[in-house]
Amino acid sequence: MDELELAPKLAVLKALAADEHVTRVAERVGLPQPTVSRWLAELGEQLGAPIITKTGRRVRLTRAGRLLAEAATRSLAALEPGLREVEEELDPEKGRVVLGFLHMLGRSVVPELVRGFRDEHPHVRFGLIQNARYTVVDKLLQGEIDLALVAPPPDEPEVESVVIFEQELIVVAPVSHRLAAREVVRLSDLVDEDLILLEHGYGLRQITDDMFAKAGLTPRVAFESQEIETVRGLVAAGLGVAILTHAESTPPPGLRELPLTPRSARVFGLAWLKDHPLPPAVRAFREHALRTHGVQR
Repeated sequence: MDELELAPKLAVLKALAADEHVTRVAERVGLPQPTVSRWLAELGEQLGAPIITKTGRRVRLTRAGRLLAEAATRSLAALEPGLREVEEELDPEKGRVVLGFLHMLGRSVVPELVRGFRDEHPHVRFGLIQNARYTVVDKLLQGEIDLALVAPPPDEPEVESVVIFEQELIVVAPVSHRLAAREVVRLSDLVDEDLILLEHGYGLRQITDDMFAKAGLTPRVAFESQEIETVRGLVAAGLGVAILTHAESTPPPGLRELPLTPRSARVFGLAWLKDHPLPPAVRAFREHALRTHGVQR
């Protein structure tokens, strides 16, 4: 028996098991009565045994018909959740968005984006993946997330991205440090300092390494960390200086934030896979993120 031919008839069998009245079953499944009767006859022919017997105006399922109806009910029970998921995936008001982003964006940037979007699309669900840049980009390439918000934007050929905002890079030093009295700090001023950086694989570390390499300078790295707030804490403890962005909240006491010259910035991009159709809810969130940050496409 061809599964594709059988599939549309499962709902009829399920309804017939609950109410052995062809007219009411036809109304329930939204089909003409002759179509329902024909399908039932065709199923019997395909099985090689009748699945119904007539008793006046009603019908009764035979043993073969009852077994097939029970199988239809089980099949639909397994299929219906998947159908609901597909329906939600195709509906911008009910879909799911999986967004990957850097840890530091979880404090305010991403929550504000999601809150603004949910104001207009309250039934859309989110999967939020926080990790280092290299991990987020890898998950995007593997298709595990829909959108990635990282800095710097990915440069892989399979990825398309749009810059949506930037954050100024600054030097963070203890207030007792010799640089703390400066109005501005040059990159060359940091060469002989103990630098506290993020580990390799983090976006800010890549940006910092690229800055020094472009200037032909070799920094002296004293500490490497996985968290920006840990870097601030190490600087506050007098263990070195760091290149960071402005603190989103009140920084630890004993720190001085100094402008870096020439001005440098950490550029954030929203990225997605090229030639990969995005579900409506994901497209809607992407446009919301771009619109929120004043990006025209």
